[in-house]
Amino acid sequence: MKNIKYLIIGLVSLGIMSSCERDLEQTSPQKVATIDAFKTVSGFQAGINAAYDAMKNSGYFAGDTNQLAIPDEISDNLVISPLGRQTNFLAYNWNFNGGVGSVTNLFIYGYKAISYANLPMLYINNLPDGADKNDIMAQARGIRAMIHFDLVRAYCKIPTQSSDANSSMGIDYVDTYEPMGTSFGRKLTVAQVYDKIIDDLTFAANNIGNSTDKGRLTKPAILGMLSRVYLYKGDYQNTVNYGQQSISMSSSVGSLSNFPLVWSSNNTDGVLFKVLNSANEAVTTGTVYQQGATATGGNIRAEYVVPKSVYELFTPTDVRKSAYMRQSTYVSGVNSLTANSVVKYATNTAETSSLNIIEIKYLRTAEVYLNVAEAAYKIGNETLANTLLNTLKKQRYAGYTDVTLSGTNLWNEIMLQRRLELAFEMDRFYTLKRLALGLQRTGEGARADGTGTPASTQTIAASSYLWQWPIPVTSINNDPNLPQNPGY
Repeated sequence: MKNIKYLIIGLVSLGIMSSCERDLEQTSPQKVATIDAFKTVSGFQAGINAAYDAMKNSGYFAGDTNQLAIPDEISDNLVISPLGRQTNFLAYNWNFNGGVGSVTNLFIYGYKAISYANLPMLYINNLPDGADKNDIMAQARGIRAMIHFDLVRAYCKIPTQSSDANSSMGIDYVDTYEPMGTSFGRKLTVAQVYDKIIDDLTFAANNIGNSTDKGRLTKPAILGMLSRVYLYKGDYQNTVNYGQQSISMSSSVGSLSNFPLVWSSNNTDGVLFKVLNSANEAVTTGTVYQQGATATGGNIRAEYVVPKSVYELFTPTDVRKSAYMRQSTYVSGVNSLTANSVVKYATNTAETSSLNIIEIKYLRTAEVYLNVAEAAYKIGNETLANTLLNTLKKQRYAGYTDVTLSGTNLWNEIMLQRRLELAFEMDRFYTLKRLALGLQRTGEGARADGTGTPASTQTIAASSYLWQWPIPVTSINNDPNLPQNPGY
């Protein structure tokens, strides 16, 4: 590899190595190997690994504008701490504009990551036809579909959100290598973008290899991703179809005993796809939630805390309560705050990691269960919905006994379990958005007893343009063909 030529793609730092190597020792040169590297399967896999690693940039899954936090901070799951740094304060109060990085960085770094996914496709015919070539293409198309989905649900209407959503303005679907991120004018509708996402994911599902490495896309992960996309699309039968296929290949939601270890170590029980993050690379995924936690305690300085009403949705027998949150008192000089802190991304006891160095669980089997349960309810299959809920709840509540629900009670339980299971995991904002529920905060403050200063913005109507995040001003300035979203 001495004669590898390099193409510099600014601002994105990522490592190029095999999946196994990335898990053990990650480095981040600002380089992507080009034509001389794309001659062997291992060279192509290195290029694919670069696309996975590009998801760890600030604004995606690192830094203060981390997508593990923003969708919960701007919903009703969190309250800003008066003793934190006031991180993402404008976004928290829905003061969105094209210069607020909290809601614009995803657009910039999402498209950069898509470029990395498309780069190997430039040279794909260097490989002979066969399973290896198909697997590389499947990974590349799967990654770009996944990232386009993250972009379209944030910056565009969701098909189930309103009657005009499918015909409304979509985003550019970039399926060729575009290192400069040039816009094609956003000429696609939302429906057309979803069709392209589904086409890429379907190809990926049909051509992906047999790897079981959860640090890269696998068949059950892609099928699970299809269940997510079809749920947002409002195609509930296909949500069930693809979700059940994923479940049949990877059925564990994470056992009652293993579930806390999924968050405090590198345990992958119930994980379908994770974005690798080693102690050597040290991407801080949890800083935006807190600083100062240890495995069992610590003087936790929280950025955002869990309001009393949300904390109490988790019953004492729910394993998620202690896995996700910790009630503690932060002391800073003469000031103190007793609050419910998020520790879901605080510590990794599996290796010698600094605080907040946690792998990103991008997709878990539990979500697929919830996707299918919701879709099954929508098409009138309450038996399937109950079966899936009971299977999940047996692994979340100590001493759980099956129950059979129907009608509104069943729907409410599906929604509750989704909120609990995916809390602080980039879901809540999008659930409110896709179901057109609007935002109604509780008026609580940051203290564990519910007192304190509430957010100045408590209510956002479901019809507000603010549910579609603004396009970055810098992107528009660099490319006049790129239109801003209505209202901004």
